[in-house]
Parts: sequence; C-alpha cells; structure tokens
Amino acid sequence: MKSTAVPNRKKLVTTLVIATLSFVIIGCSNPEPERTAPNVILVMTDDQGYGDLGYHGNEWIETPELDRFATQSVELTHFYVSPVCAPTRASLMTGRYNYRTGVTDTYLGRALMYSEEITLAELLQSAGYATGIFGKWHLGDNYPLRAMDQGFKESLVHRGGGIGQPSDPPGNSYFDPILLKNGVDIQTQGYCTDIFFEAAIDFVESHQKQPFFLYVATNAPHTPLQISPEWFTPYLDKGLDESTAKVYGMIANIDWNMGKLLTRLKELELERETIVIFMTDNGHQQPRFSAGLRGRKASVYEGGIRVPFFIRWDGQFRPGVKIDRIAAHIDIAPTLLDLCGVTTPSGLRLDGLSLAPLLKEPAFDWPHRVLFSQSHRGDVPDMGRACAVRSQRWKLIQAEGWSPGPLPEAPHWALYDMEADPGEQKDLSKGHPEMVKRMQGAYEDWFQDVSSTRGYDPPRIYLGTKHENPVTLTRQDWRGPRASWGAEGLGYWEVDVRDSGTYRVRLRFPPANSNGVARLRIGTVDDQVSFDKGENEVTFEEIRLSAGPGRLEAILEMTHVELGVHYVDVERLR
Repeated sequence: MKSTAVPNRKKLVTTLVIATLSFVIIGCSNPEPERTAPNVILVMTDDQGYGDLGYHGNEWIETPELDRFATQSVELTHFYVSPVCAPTRASLMTGRYNYRTGVTDTYLGRALMYSEEITLAELLQSAGYATGIFGKWHLGDNYPLRAMDQGFKESLVHRGGGIGQPSDPPGNSYFDPILLKNGVDIQTQGYCTDIFFEAAIDFVESHQKQPFFLYVATNAPHTPLQISPEWFTPYLDKGLDESTAKVYGMIANIDWNMGKLLTRLKELELERETIVIFMTDNGHQQPRFSAGLRGRKASVYEGGIRVPFFIRWDGQFRPGVKIDRIAAHIDIAPTLLDLCGVTTPSGLRLDGLSLAPLLKEPAFDWPHRVLFSQSHRGDVPDMGRACAVRSQRWKLIQAEGWSPGPLPEAPHWALYDMEADPGEQKDLSKGHPEMVKRMQGAYEDWFQDVSSTRGYDPPRIYLGTKHENPVTLTRQDWRGPRASWGAEGLGYWEVDVRDSGTYRVRLRFPPANSNGVARLRIGTVDDQVSFDKGENEVTFEEIRLSAGPGRLEAILEMTHVELGVHYVDVERLR
C-alpha cells in the first residue's frame, strides 16, 4: 500500500536541497576553509539500560570511556525510545512514530519498514554526505528494505534482529560472524563489536575530507550473551551472577571500542567538526541495576523506555550540561537535519522536533509537548494495550497486554507525577480524574492518527529484481498464526514479484525425519516435490511466476504434520 503522507518518495529525495551544504572560505585573508557541514556519528547499543553506566550510579560496571564522554556532552536526562528495538530504529531513521512506517514489532515480518519512508541517511546523502552503517539495521533484510536501499552507501550489517537469529546462516556467532557487506555475505574474523567499530574507524579515515554520517549500531549486549572470558570474568570475581557479568563484559567491550573511535577522531583533528551521539535502543532485558527505574525492556514503564542520551559537539555545545526536558527518538532526525543545515522536504511529515534550540541554549523556553509509547506482540496494534502518555510532569500508563492474549475487561490506567515520583510507585489516578481523561483523549487521537497513515498491511519483499537475485527468505520475516522460530513453525511471506519470468526456488530445512512432500504455493503456482528421510533441501527448477503481489508458502507435508522450511531461495532465471 502506498503512503498517503509521501506521494512520490524518490522525487522528494532527489529534489530536496542542491545547495544545502558547502565548504566556505570566510574572507580572503583566511587560508583555511571552514567546514560548515558537521560530521555526524551516532552510536546506539542494543538492550543497554539507563542504569548500565557508571555515570548513572552503577557501582559494579566499569565504563570509563562512556563516563568521560558524558562529561564532555550535553545529556538529555529524560530521553525516550520504544520498549523494543526495531520500532526505535524506525523512529530514529525517519523522525516518525513507528506505527506510521510499517514497523510494529521485532520479528515475524513485523520489523519491515516501508521503502517509501524517507530516512535520515537518504536526506543527508542527498545533501552531499557520505553515509555508512555498521552493525544492526533490523528494518528489513531484503530489497527494497535494506539499509543499502535506504540511504547508506556503505554497509556492514548482520541480518534480522541479531546475530544467531533465524535470519542468519546456521551456526552464526558473535565470533567470526558472517556479515553482509554492501549486500554480499562475507566471512569476518574477530568479535562482532570489534569488527563494527574497526569498520567505522576505517569509514571515518576514508571520508575525513567530506561530511559524513556514521551510524554504529551494535547488537551487544543483546542476547545471546557471547563475550570472551577476559571481559566478563572480572565481574564474576565481583560476585555478580553469570548473566549480569556477561552483559557488563559486553558493555565494557563497547566502552573500550567507543574510546578507540573517539581517540581516532581526535587524532584526525575532527572533534570540533563532528557531532557525536551515544544512546541505546530500549531498556535492559535481564534483571539488574536500573538506577531506580521501574520495569525493563518491553515495558512502557520508565525502565523500558527511558535511556541514556549524550550528544557532544566540541566548541558548539557546553559540556556537562543536563537538560531535563522530555525528548525522544523521533527528535533525532529533525535535530540532526537542523544542525547540519539540511532542509526537510515540505511534503515530509515528521512527528519529532528539532532539539537544536535546547542544545545550543539549555534555558530556551521549550514548548509543552506530549510523547507516546506503545508496544506489544501482534501484526496489528490494539488501542489501549501496553501504552503510555508522557508530558513533562505527568505520565499515564496502561501497562498490561504486551504479550498476546485478552486484556482485563477494565484495564487500569495509572497516573504518576514524574517530578515527585520518577520510580512510578504512587498511582494518583483517583485524585486527578480530569488529567486521566485529558491524557487518554490525547492518546486516542494519537493512535487513530498514526494508524491512519497507511494502515497495517505489511511491507512486501521484492522478487526478481536486478538489485537482489537470488532473494533468500527466512523465518525472521514470515507471518501467520503458526509462524514462529520453533521447530513446529509454519508461516508465509508477503512478496511482490516485480517481473514475470522463469524462476528457480530452493527450499532448505533441517534433515527430514521421514519421507514427505514439499509444496510451493505463490500466485497461481501450486507445485510439489517429493523428498526422502534425511534430505534437507528440495529445488523447484523452473517455475513460471507472474508479476504482482502475492503470498509465498513453502510447506513440508509429512505423516500427520505440516511444517515450514527455514530458508527459501528465489532466483530469477530469465
């Protein structure tokens, strides 16, 4: 379904701003050109909570580089994201609430972002920036949804929501992972976080003479908790449990890599020309120190949605300043476009605000605003399920219903005074019924607005294009009532055959427990191939597919059971 908000995406991007950026020599007497377009480095970690920093009072973790960076930066102390990762990433890249973008969840086809969405990377690239992403994209693994299709000229990323998930090749690990470099599988050597930061440093060195946008999005410290003993043993020695020790070891490794990146930036004399942001995508996943915040990842309590946020621009922002005005992921794109002097296209509707006035002058008279959070499992969001409304002082929250299943008949909406009760312990809803009613009304208006942008029909994966051939479909993106990552899963893929032709389709799966039949359905095609016990793939050699949207099903039919395959490779032959 085509977006009603952006009728012609490509035209909008290409015609944005031709003369937005330039290097200007100020005065003939000045021999050195002054860069008027700052570089941007955005570092975002995965499942690192507000309390996972020494700077936020954690006495067990050691994060000297990030703590030092915090003292050099402006901190937005009440910065909000989505309760889980893919929705945060969609909002970060677009400046729009994720429900407008097609992204409703983290897996089973719900983390695909419409290609019509215009990203921060596309806007900066159109304005002359070199763009690179290293790490986690999590908004689509196939054309036209990949980072490389959405404005990133250089990309070194893992698939899906994390290394080792069903989108990955079997057996992929945080150590020596197979990654996608500009769309091509490569075998890497080393630990994933080290690899991403090393590639990021190479990117900076290669583009130091031009403005660049560098996005480093680690998959650490997301599960699986894989890290060398040298990093987590010191935390075991402190008496911490193994899970916490490994998380802290993964964060210590991030901290060390962050120090390497900042040191190299200084050596290249790019500090004053570069905006650097450090943030995280949602709250902590496992129980541990939370700096007094209630809840954790997947929760709309503060522990799930309030995260560290530091922004440094040497010589432009005053270091060590703390700003308590509420801000969110939707504000990053408009803020960076503003700071970089890039005009937002007039036809592009953003939900976020530019924080530039606050960052330049923390005493700026910031307008009253309200932020919204919602997240739960399912293809289509439900009004009133696992949601929150946040103003500067008040927070209204209905926390039930993140997992599938019926809500209570009359779910309770709690109201908290966040200035007096940042830990969300004292429900004031009975004493302030008018405030509850007002904030509920604001939430309902917001929900109807974001849901009306394009509805919740899923984005489709393209088949048969020159941009990706063959296309590999994985369980990361299949859908349906039986879709899962478990052995009994069975799902389908929403696809779009872009050109009629002859295709080869290969189905891959674990060794079969018995003889059976593999069935392929797509459009008018309903074909089958027999397989024997122990076989792990079948191929439909020449299948005629007609152009147009459709549903691809690949089913293993065995005695008394139907199962889905793990991978489907679709190659256009002619």
